Amino acid sequence: MAFPHAKVEQDLLFAISPQSRWDAVIVLASDVKGIDNPTLEQCISQQQQMDARIGRETVLMVNQEVAGGRLVFAPVGNLQRDMDDVRRIADAAKQAVIMARDAGAVNPLLVLGALPDSLAFAQSLEVAYLAACQALWQPLEAREALNESEIEPVQSIGLYSTAPVDCDWLIAVEAGRRLARDLCGTEPERMSPPQFADYCEQAFAGSAVKVSVISDDAVLRRDYPLLHAVARASTHVERHQPRVIRLEYTGQGPIDNTLLLAGKGITFDTGGADLKTDGHMAGMSRDKGGAAAVAGFMLSLARYQPKGVKAIAEIGAVRNSIGSDAFVADEIIRSHAGVRVRIGNTDAEGRLVLADLLSHLREDAMQAESPSLFSVATLTGHAARAYGPYTAYVENGAARLANCGNALCELGDVWGDPGETSRLRCEDFDFVRPRSKADDTLSSNNGPSATTARGHQFPAAFLCIASGLDKHELSSEQPLPYTHVDIAGSGVEGGDWQHSKPSAAPVTALAARYMPKA
Repeated sequence: MAFPHAKVEQDLLFAISPQSRWDAVIVLASDVKGIDNPTLEQCISQQQQMDARIGRETVLMVNQEVAGGRLVFAPVGNLQRDMDDVRRIADAAKQAVIMARDAGAVNPLLVLGALPDSLAFAQSLEVAYLAACQALWQPLEAREALNESEIEPVQSIGLYSTAPVDCDWLIAVEAGRRLARDLCGTEPERMSPPQFADYCEQAFAGSAVKVSVISDDAVLRRDYPLLHAVARASTHVERHQPRVIRLEYTGQGPIDNTLLLAGKGITFDTGGADLKTDGHMAGMSRDKGGAAAVAGFMLSLARYQPKGVKAIAEIGAVRNSIGSDAFVADEIIRSHAGVRVRIGNTDAEGRLVLADLLSHLREDAMQAESPSLFSVATLTGHAARAYGPYTAYVENGAARLANCGNALCELGDVWGDPGETSRLRCEDFDFVRPRSKADDTLSSNNGPSATTARGHQFPAAFLCIASGLDKHELSSEQPLPYTHVDIAGSGVEGGDWQHSKPSAAPVTALAARYMPKA
């Protein structure tokens, strides 16, 4: 799983010279005057006199005075307005690195111009590197079918900085993001539940993360009854049979934080008996984005091995198929936590998978040091409608008191992986209340989440009830912080779930919050 590794350059004069190891220089700046190097400023200014595009759009210039004879100037625009953030630099880096690659560069150097003296831009160089890697990634199917070195030719990316840059941390984060993109973005047969599990086992082989996979149908039926119900119509097809993947990392020294993460891994979502129609099934192989992000974050931990952190992840890799044995609305299924769940709509399958995973993780959390629980999922169209390309963090009372969501949002802003927080309200619990004594909770309504009031908040209330986490509120003897993370809007670039690149959100935000640099 090769990708361009980051390497720091502190001597800019030599780094940009034709004698250096770099074969292109990429300059990201608001304007030419913000470039703190006479050679680069003169080269770009001279070209600007002949080319009116310079300073308005990303342009490649041929110049024998710089490394590789290639100079790319990518304007980042005005960064002084309240609305501007580090993604301006990320977007420019994506355009520039593709231009450099297409021109034949395999070892480009990134150079930043003057930036606002603000915490919001403190990680701009690192964000530019991660954005460049995002732009250069090619789908797993393409890498397996074609020559990987030809379609992903860039070998390394230089980062000019006079201040220290933790390249090991950056490389660990990008390794996790790359795994997340591979798992999320791969078509449903190549990344069916068994193959999803196999790919994880390969990715973590020989690492600091212990991997175990549950494949036995009887065990899944007994210990993950809601998850198994979703998979019921797929169990007779061997290559589609469900898997639960458990990943465990324990850092050295006293444990300061225990993270417990549940990942929704619907490898394909037909909607089940409540079948998706009118073309809405296209792109549903990416309904495993939450599980992919969880696995990616665990790989980042495995690569960097931070001290004082323990993390346990459970991933439900399941295909929601349609068939004679499909589960249907009105069924009442007892969850792992013993909660009687009435099925409202079979296309609200992800929360069923997550509920059983969370119930197991809840048991781990009760014995853990400083636990925080998370569920990560492409769960609702409402999250995308409400927040656009931002990750939605929905907190219970204990998580809100611990500032879980806000901390992730603040760090996400700095690292180009932004989000928005939501609060659980009484209406959310009322929405999934039982309508009779036959059941304890309702899984969903029958309307589209995007047009349902509080459509991304009430599923978190259901998850609290169905997993037993409602017994661990602030007023309980053992409160457990729980944050539901909905990446339906942030999981792919541009919102095209069939064709766009997976974003690997929120791997970077999680790493910034819970993977402290050495």
